Amino acid sequence: MQPQPRRRPPTRDNPVPLEEMKIAIYIPAYNGASTIPMVLDRIPENIRRIAAEIFIVDNASPDNTYLVGLGYAAQKGMTNLKVYRNDSNRGYGGSQKFAYQYCCDNDFDLVIMLHGDAQYAPEKIPYLLEPFTTGEADMVFGSRMSGDPRAGGMPLHRYMGNIFLTRVENWVLGWNLSEYHSGYRVYSCDALKKIPFQKCSDAYHFDSEILVQFAMSGLRVVERTIPTYYGTEKCYVNIWKYGVDVLLTMSEFLLHKKGWRYSDKFNVSPVVGPTPVPALAK
Repeated sequence: MQPQPRRRPPTRDNPVPLEEMKIAIYIPAYNGASTIPMVLDRIPENIRRIAAEIFIVDNASPDNTYLVGLGYAAQKGMTNLKVYRNDSNRGYGGSQKFAYQYCCDNDFDLVIMLHGDAQYAPEKIPYLLEPFTTGEADMVFGSRMSGDPRAGGMPLHRYMGNIFLTRVENWVLGWNLSEYHSGYRVYSCDALKKIPFQKCSDAYHFDSEILVQFAMSGLRVVERTIPTYYGTEKCYVNIWKYGVDVLLTMSEFLLHKKGWRYSDKFNVSPVVGPTPVPALAK
């Protein structure tokens, strides 16, 4: 089989339409039977049409998440909607490892992580994809904290905790992100292939560890403001453990950076020169 010609790289002067990109939408789900249909319904029609694959990863839910996903695909005739089920719960980070490796192995250009609990707005997908069409990002991060998260129902303790952890992480990495803890993200698969994301944690602080890897690699991160929504969905994150894990991750990174303690997850080589400061575009 002859290798496929490489897609032309996008630039500001020569943007590449989304239709020319192989895009995956990855929906991590746990006990998402009641919310998955709502999330899928709200994906913009043009995005549903051009997405090469939309796939749900059911992390061994005890409810009917898997069956609901299969039923939705059959009822709507969505041949590009796939549903995968883990035999055991691999953790939030473990689910992401499976999804990103799957996308890298299957020659996708971009992978969008859209949570299955309806906490993030699918309507914002085109907005988050824009920087990739002009070649300005290796990752786009949907930030709640650059908007008005309290108006969207973010509890005060989560709001204050987010501010504290973000200040620590910005100090450690020399960045100026408005937050590190949103799960609404789009990754370039070429960028994912350059970092050892499989060595990150299987737990919730995977999201912070992969950002450290992006920082160390000099990969470009662009922030975009997204709305905040907290409803009746159940949160499975132990926020106190999560906060401690994030702080331990930052400590581990500092020890590694100073050469006092080697960590293979942070054994990352720069790929595009000095670490760029993430850009915020509202």
